Amino acid sequence: MFFVDVIDLEGLGNRSYLAGGESAAVAVDPPRDVDQVLTAAARRGVRISYVVETHVHNDYVTGGLELARITGAVYLVPAGANVSFVRTPVSDGDTVDVDPDAGLTLAAVATPGHTPHHTAYVLQEAGRPVAAFTGGSLLIGTVGRPDLVEPRLTEQLARAQYASAHRLADALPDDTAVLPTHGFGSFCSSAQSDGDTTTIGKEKAANTALTVDVDTFVAELLAGLEDVPAYYAHMGPANAGGPDPVDMTPPAVADPQDIAARLAAGEWVVDLRSRIAFAEGHVAGSFNFELDGKLATYLAWMIPWGKPVTLLAETAEQLAAAQRELVRVGIDRPAAAATGGPATWLRDGERPASFQRATFAQLAAQDHDGIVVLDVRRDSERAEGWIAGSVHIPIHQVHRRLGEVPDGTVWVHCAGGMRAGIAASLLDAAGRRVVAVDDGFDAAADAGLTVVTG
Repeated sequence: MFFVDVIDLEGLGNRSYLAGGESAAVAVDPPRDVDQVLTAAARRGVRISYVVETHVHNDYVTGGLELARITGAVYLVPAGANVSFVRTPVSDGDTVDVDPDAGLTLAAVATPGHTPHHTAYVLQEAGRPVAAFTGGSLLIGTVGRPDLVEPRLTEQLARAQYASAHRLADALPDDTAVLPTHGFGSFCSSAQSDGDTTTIGKEKAANTALTVDVDTFVAELLAGLEDVPAYYAHMGPANAGGPDPVDMTPPAVADPQDIAARLAAGEWVVDLRSRIAFAEGHVAGSFNFELDGKLATYLAWMIPWGKPVTLLAETAEQLAAAQRELVRVGIDRPAAAATGGPATWLRDGERPASFQRATFAQLAAQDHDGIVVLDVRRDSERAEGWIAGSVHIPIHQVHRRLGEVPDGTVWVHCAGGMRAGIAASLLDAAGRRVVAVDDGFDAAADAGLTVVTG
């Protein structure tokens, strides 16, 4: 009997997998913090015999090389991937015995599109396909985006993505589980997955890659592509070169004088507490990226690459969780860190900074003279409706476009409050008067604000 354990990487919107039988298993697209995979294998009492990559990832740093080194597993990487480390190249049609005693084999299926070398892996039990690890090819209700390799290849890869989806659908039984790496919030996906689990049969009925003609599919796919997170430019090279092992030891402790000096030097001091706690009181000049939000995605997207970052957290456990998130995207060692709260982070005589939080109903009740409404949602969200007269700067551009925000008190909103909290902290650090609208955008029209659509 086979098993498949899902390792959720919620902060990145990805998944990794451990699959096998009674004695041996394969790890698929492992995260850089490989201890999770090792723990899963120990819990099952299995040896990791193979580590496989579906592709050279563009959105996170892999742990595949390190996991293979630790376990002695064979490291399978698509033959077409241009990498500089020792691995076992795998090509279309290759098969390996994952657990011979359980009759488990893994077959490679070339599925170009998300990348030119992308490869899916079909897990077979006694020769019968039971699961397909589809990486960034066939996702739940969608596909991986084809524009992360080279702009001139985007349309070509989109058409290859369509063909790859059809190849999988045509070759596999309808009850085969589809187990993608992307699609659960990752910007590697061309759209967000609709649901949590799926099969080949369900995808045949619902996935646009399998329900429309190729020209329609390509046109819709390309029209829906949005900005690529800036840090993606560093992930591919890191993975191709062979990532270093992670160092999760606690960083140096920053005292109030050190925090102040780092702020004065222009370094980023990032407060990981909730946006509610941050608004109530924080170190002036610090930025708020909630640990419970998409910390790795948004911090890595916005911070100038390589700039030192100091982390502020309430507890050592929160700090460790943040380090784990950040090493997955190549932010390896915080320059320093501190735990506690503003009372322990501020020098004697310093007072915490703060700003107001509000709802859309409170915004609607304002005299709008001297007020700037700043919308920090994505372009696609804005296109579905916006507050009349509002200024639009997507969250990942705010730190570079602060000078474009008109004079006045800035009421900043997103779709639910998390991104508004980030933007509010950036504006507050720049000396602007700001109110963070911590409310769902659906409430804007109900509050009496004029929402423009179409």
